[in-house]
Amino acid sequence: MSKKKFVLRVDERTMKMVEKWAAYEFRSVNGQLEWMIVNSLKSAKRYKKIKDDEAE
Repeated sequence: MSKKKFVLRVDERTMKMVEKWAAYEFRSVNGQLEWMIVNSLKSAKRYKKIKDDEAE
């Protein structure tokens, strides 16, 4: 699975909260944001695992 890069604009206060949370969880900020997105998709029942042959 390849990962797509994108620019995300976040206000300074929110970014500081994400950085603090990531440090607490021993994750990078990028890893924390990815975890937050996947977790939100799962809780909204919108997350599906993609088969390897479908990903390409």
